[in-house]
Amino acid sequence: MAYEPATAAKGVVNDPAAGWDHLWHEVIVDITVIGIIFALVMAWFLVKYRAKAPGEVGTAKPLSLAGAIGWAVIPIFVFLSDDLYVAANGWKLWNDYRDVPADRMEVKLESGMYSWDYTYANGVQSQNELRVPVGKPVLLRMTSRDTLHSHYIPDFRVKEDSMPGRVTYIWFLPKAAGEHVVTCAEYCGVEHTHMAGKIIAMPPAEFNAWLDKEAAKLAQAGKPAA
Repeated sequence: MAYEPATAAKGVVNDPAAGWDHLWHEVIVDITVIGIIFALVMAWFLVKYRAKAPGEVGTAKPLSLAGAIGWAVIPIFVFLSDDLYVAANGWKLWNDYRDVPADRMEVKLESGMYSWDYTYANGVQSQNELRVPVGKPVLLRMTSRDTLHSHYIPDFRVKEDSMPGRVTYIWFLPKAAGEHVVTCAEYCGVEHTHMAGKIIAMPPAEFNAWLDKEAAKLAQAGKPAA
């Protein structure tokens, strides 16, 4: 199977990103093998049944009812069984992905033309830049203030729509420090291509220091003037 969460040790977060990569590999292999088989069969037909003289009309022996059914049904089951196997892996992986880890950090996201506005649990806000701690699952609860957007993080293999009047979510697991591109994968207006941002994964201690510093700025800004 592409992804087996039951094999993970207790307390270990199962990151579905590797499962999506494996599933995509299976799909590529599947369509490549099927394509080669069909290409070889068609090439054989073109050579074997080509016209050998101008005006030649081909003939074919009529198939029996059993033969006609066999030629139709057997290939369907052979190729469909493989497709169903890949599809079953996809549904299993998707269902496992929707089971969000309990030990997670939640961030609210409001999308709008043309920015990503993040709000942390302590009220700290940022635009088009989301800082997260390494090793901690991050869940984004998303909505939109205007139209349909799609928050896509290619490096983590996650994408989900955000829309007005509804809360959707995605989650991901940053495993190492670094920056990751965020883009909108749903056409949302004339500046759609400029709706980009980034996720900065930081060591936990560095992230906590940054978040405390931003919270202190927020508190200071909220104090009445002396």
